[in-house]
Amino acid sequence: MSDHYAKVKIQDEQMKSFGEDAEKKGVDAEEQVPVCSPPASVSPDPPSITTAGRDASNTSVSCKHRGKSRSKLGKDDKNSCGKDVSLVSGHVGKNLNRLGHERILQIKGTGKILQGKSETNGNYVTIQPPKNVQETRREDGFKLARKRRPVTVDTSKAKTSLEALKISIKQLKWKEFPLGRRAACDIYWHGVSFHDNENIVSGQVNKFPGMIEMLRKINLSRAVRTMQELFPEEYDFYPRSWILPEECQMFSTQIRMVKENDATVNPTFIVKPDGGSQGDGIYLIRDPSDLKLMVGSQAKQAVVQEYIQKPLLIDKLKFDIRLYVLLKSLEPLEIYIAKEGLTRFCTEPYQEPSQKNLSHVFMHLTNYSLNVHSGNFVHSDSQSTGSKRTLSSVLYRLAAKGVDIKKVWSDIIALVIKTSIAVVPELRVYYQADIPPGKPGPTCFQILGFDILLMKNLKPVLLEVNSNPSMRIEHEQEVAPGVFEYVPSPVDEEVKVGVIRDTLRLMDPSHKRPSVSQLRAGGLEHGEEIPMEAETQERSPDEGALPSLCLKQVYPKYTKQFNYLRLVERIATLFIRFLGVKGNMRLGPTAFRTFIRTCKLSNSNFSMASVDILYIDITRRWSGTMPDSREAGMGLQAFVEAFFYLAGRRFKSLSLREQVVSLLELCEAQLESQSGMEERRSVSCSRAMPRAIKTQTLGLANPQLNSPAPLRRASSQDHRLHQRLKPRTLRANVEN
Repeated sequence: MSDHYAKVKIQDEQMKSFGEDAEKKGVDAEEQVPVCSPPASVSPDPPSITTAGRDASNTSVSCKHRGKSRSKLGKDDKNSCGKDVSLVSGHVGKNLNRLGHERILQIKGTGKILQGKSETNGNYVTIQPPKNVQETRREDGFKLARKRRPVTVDTSKAKTSLEALKISIKQLKWKEFPLGRRAACDIYWHGVSFHDNENIVSGQVNKFPGMIEMLRKINLSRAVRTMQELFPEEYDFYPRSWILPEECQMFSTQIRMVKENDATVNPTFIVKPDGGSQGDGIYLIRDPSDLKLMVGSQAKQAVVQEYIQKPLLIDKLKFDIRLYVLLKSLEPLEIYIAKEGLTRFCTEPYQEPSQKNLSHVFMHLTNYSLNVHSGNFVHSDSQSTGSKRTLSSVLYRLAAKGVDIKKVWSDIIALVIKTSIAVVPELRVYYQADIPPGKPGPTCFQILGFDILLMKNLKPVLLEVNSNPSMRIEHEQEVAPGVFEYVPSPVDEEVKVGVIRDTLRLMDPSHKRPSVSQLRAGGLEHGEEIPMEAETQERSPDEGALPSLCLKQVYPKYTKQFNYLRLVERIATLFIRFLGVKGNMRLGPTAFRTFIRTCKLSNSNFSMASVDILYIDITRRWSGTMPDSREAGMGLQAFVEAFFYLAGRRFKSLSLREQVVSLLELCEAQLESQSGMEERRSVSCSRAMPRAIKTQTLGLANPQLNSPAPLRRASSQDHRLHQRLKPRTLRANVEN
């Protein structure tokens, strides 16, 4: 026994000397775990600590009992004892797992194993890790001891959101590059579009490619209309819309029929220019003959919608809600909603539209950029008064009147998720065109501005979605006759700085979430919820003094409630698969035939000649609706129309939604079986490599073998189809 204690004493002195040397380098040579009475135990599962021979128990540890030999990992460690214990237990658990002992401790250098006992020195259990683990931990200690590199943000293209962005970066203690820099930054903040800076190959950009195009009035209306065909009840939050000029005749006919059936009905409509913003060009009409279809010699692209005649009023004024939504990623789809928003009020008391007041924009239009020029506009430092207020102040006022605010908020969340699901398919096509798989490029995120109107019955209605919502935190004020200057707007700053700051916090590269491939490989099943990142991620030391996140995750948190709506996104996946050429956004005739042939959708009643006719007919019609399109072929919306036609032809007795689901399942099953065959074929080819090489040699000697008859026929058919399509397409464009 005396020899044993002598060896232990020698070992103890060696460990102390090693600890002092390591302390000079700022690294722990050993882990000393504070032990309360009764002694805690060591376990591989943090935060509980389990010693050999003891049952696992959760023990709260006082920070004042921390060992002096622990190195300083950061300033916040002084106030986070529990975090240190978790770190210790994690390291100890890994060491014990590697050694294969869960309930025994080995004292290094003695060859002795203590079972059912633990040697303590004062209030500490001393554990010496193996050499390889010790070296790894020394390296980790150096990394932790080194000050965390600040996140870099390129703000050279930020434009109007610059002031709020500067405040946010300062609060986060990140590093701003207002003029950009040669080296890559972690985050690039653009003011308009993804293409503000074309030379980005890494990092994160706050714009998605194609978002501006997708959220134009016409494209948004088409996307929502497609969803209304599949899910009419779920998408009844968007007013009935007609696209001008192509649906002008349809609009006139339908309104005339409504008035003929009921002479007392006299609906009002609002006309919005396709590319308009800030209320520019919007006007109200009561008769189709009042439409302004031409601008000079060109037809005016616009959307005409049913006007909501009975909105909810506060102080006899009409108002709308500006809600900020963060689209964090497309795949997997992640959506966050700001808990605080803005309400913009009209400046004239509301009256239902009549022929006399149709032109009163301050009564009917809630746009801030219009009402700010009204003499009745009130700039207020208070969040609950004035012509611009916080959303929470309005909800609080409604709650005081007995309104079920939880129901209103739940309906708004559902509206945001459903709208996002409607626009994501087209965004995925744009994304793969600008950043094809395998090509170096940045990841994207974007803040969107949802404009929502509450009806008198408290039902939310979507007015529009802004790809570039104003993030300005000041407003113009006339300080002298004819002299204007920008002064701070407390309401804007309260809302917008929080949205930008917390968006940056969620996109912090040090909080990287697993990639799409990792999520799939990790076993997350279809429809399974991903933990809410805003609630689970640890704060960095710099975030200790910041408020809690003002952004709430709503998807994938509510995946189970809304995942069934993502049918068009599955169609987009098929579309992207058959595009072929990287960077392409249109399906050619050969690719469309390949889709039909691969999914086995042709038969004796629907030949490949019928397939070609279908392609030509749909493509010609859609090319006429988009005269500014430079790329020939079938776009996603045209492909969706063709898919609906094929589904209706194949499953005639079912409803449209059931038809689409059935055809999707059929196509996905065919592609899955084909991929399995290709894998088996590749395995067999690898086994017969000499023969393959021989065949390749013969092919080089005889070029005809490299161009089999089916390929030659396909190329000639492709050429003939383009020749038949081209002249008529040009003629259609000239007519429009």
